[in-house]
Amino acid sequence: MRATTALTVSTLLAFVSCAAFAGSSNAYHHDGLLRQNMDSQMFEGVSLTEHQRQQMRDLMRQARHDLPGMDLHDIEAMHKLVTAETFDAAAVRAQAEKMARESVGRQIEMARIRNQMYNLLTPEQKDQINVRYQQRVEQWQRQMTQLQNASSLKLGTTK
Repeated sequence: MRATTALTVSTLLAFVSCAAFAGSSNAYHHDGLLRQNMDSQMFEGVSLTEHQRQQMRDLMRQARHDLPGMDLHDIEAMHKLVTAETFDAAAVRAQAEKMARESVGRQIEMARIRNQMYNLLTPEQKDQINVRYQQRVEQWQRQMTQLQNASSLKLGTTK
């Protein structure tokens, strides 16, 4: 049961995360998600010069063309495996591993683009980004603690 849940969740997360990075006609593509992932999260709260904005737009434009997309055939293949009469763990594993390898490639390319964008910043702007990142980490830690506490409370009431 846990393995099935983990596979389902990881597949869903792969679909969602890859939708932002697709680039072919057989792939998901949503420019708004790409922009949201790159601009509003990493560079949120940093005042950029017009020249920096243009350089980042150019990098993002290039990324849209260079990033490999997630092929819809992979999604359809996984769906067929999940909805088959009999479960074929080996086939699901092979498909999930294929999709994971492709996802890793997209993540590496996005990290390369973000690194180029980060290196366009002044030292002061980099400091701002690092402070914001630390704030987000602390927020994530608080959220995880709250989720864990809520889960333990629910488990405690069912015993």
